[in-house]
Amino acid sequence: MTILDKLADYARERVAAAKTQCPAESIKARALAMPKGDLRFEKALSRRGMSFICECKKASPSKGIIAEDFPYLSIAEQYEAAGADCISVLTEPRWFMGSEKYLEEIAAQVSVPCLRKDFTVDEYMIYEAKLLGASAVLLICSILPAEQIKEYIGICDSLGISALVEAHSESEINAALSAGARIIGVNNRDLTDFSVDTGNSRRLRQLVPKGVLFVSESGVREREDIIDLEKAGADAVLIGEALMRAPDISSKLLELKGASL
Repeated sequence: MTILDKLADYARERVAAAKTQCPAESIKARALAMPKGDLRFEKALSRRGMSFICECKKASPSKGIIAEDFPYLSIAEQYEAAGADCISVLTEPRWFMGSEKYLEEIAAQVSVPCLRKDFTVDEYMIYEAKLLGASAVLLICSILPAEQIKEYIGICDSLGISALVEAHSESEINAALSAGARIIGVNNRDLTDFSVDTGNSRRLRQLVPKGVLFVSESGVREREDIIDLEKAGADAVLIGEALMRAPDISSKLLELKGASL
């Protein structure tokens, strides 16, 4: 059993527990009663030039605790001030030490769109994301069949939020495209052995039509990585650890963006 299998299984346990507190029909009704979103996440990634999705992440399965001190609101505000286009917020509580509270408070505090970074295994989590203030959710091809991804994209559309569909291989890119993904993220980290290769994004970019937004995830550390990925045709990068470990988050983001300090 891979770590991804464990994360998915635990997500199912979390959903089952949540449904005992708030039934599925109730949370769905509450989410649909909210004003429909305007796909802010997609619009942010569609702007000219490289877009930056900056992640609030306390820990990860591969690195353990990344940020002992985790003033998540301050981190999000620093991201926004330094020009982040979107903010990714971990809500997975066991391996990433995330929290739904982090997402709810950050989404209320900043003006940039937020991604709920979690292991979506049930439509319940999409409706939760809407209620928490997210503008996007993550759908992972490794744990969801193409038909389910298609169904979940439809739910996202009904709420006016976006779906970032994550792939790691050619077959998963094809599955994402067949499901109608408008944003495809290529994870440069292999979750079976945690190895990282940004070349994965460069190899798979050519398989994604120009009309589909392309996000490179994981392993981006230096300005040179950004330049290489931009040349390869990436529309956006998702960066977590490099920012979370930086002594000065704002300065690191400005450096990655190529801004003069």
